[in-house]
Amino acid sequence: CGFLLAVWFCYLRAYRFGVDREKLLDMLFFAVPACIVGARAYYVIFNPSVCYDADGTFSFYRMIAIWDGGLGIYGAIIMAVLTVAVYCRVRGQNFWNYADVGCYGVLIGQMIGRWGNFVNVEAFGGLTDLPWRMCSQSIANYLWNHGYVDAGQYQQVLDGTLGVHPTFLYESLWNLLGLVLLLLLAKKGRKFNGQIFLSYVIWYGVGRTVIEGLRTDSLYFFGTLLRSSQIVGLVSAAAALGVMVV
Repeated sequence: CGFLLAVWFCYLRAYRFGVDREKLLDMLFFAVPACIVGARAYYVIFNPSVCYDADGTFSFYRMIAIWDGGLGIYGAIIMAVLTVAVYCRVRGQNFWNYADVGCYGVLIGQMIGRWGNFVNVEAFGGLTDLPWRMCSQSIANYLWNHGYVDAGQYQQVLDGTLGVHPTFLYESLWNLLGLVLLLLLAKKGRKFNGQIFLSYVIWYGVGRTVIEGLRTDSLYFFGTLLRSSQIVGLVSAAAALGVMVV
């Protein structure tokens, strides 16, 4: 649903950015499969243990088993940028125009896709007693099994007097606000090609860095205590800001 809405929205706005609609749809046939591969590769790179069976044997099946979960949105975004860059070079199109219109679709996809985390009861944060906290038996069991709660806190989560941050909701709302702001920015007129895309990279990078710090299921940077998505978020936001200034 999110994917179809994203494509439809980009298709409607393509002409505003000088993008040929037919070529935009053609590009999706390359970008979508590439993004799935990129999302899985990102997850596997920073969580290689998912590729092994219980006895420690490497399993190609487990490495590609996206149906069991395990995708990283940053991997999809990186692969999308690379795919669009190659496509535009081959087809003689302007990369920045495609990036500007495409970031709207990415925001919509991320905004709706995060609710899949809610359905699957995943990608939540640490303990909180805020009124909008999430609590359930599966959450309580996850926190207990990973050492985030003691016996008393475990019971509080079961009772509903304690819960976890709904980080999926935070990111969904952040993306919604970003979508509105980028639409307003485009309405005023771009000062240069790529302004919308670079603004998206900065906006999402900063938001993801903060929200990622609340999560309990982060991917870590090659065995360190640094969260991979925080590193990517900060580096990409800083790089986009630098390019924008230039």
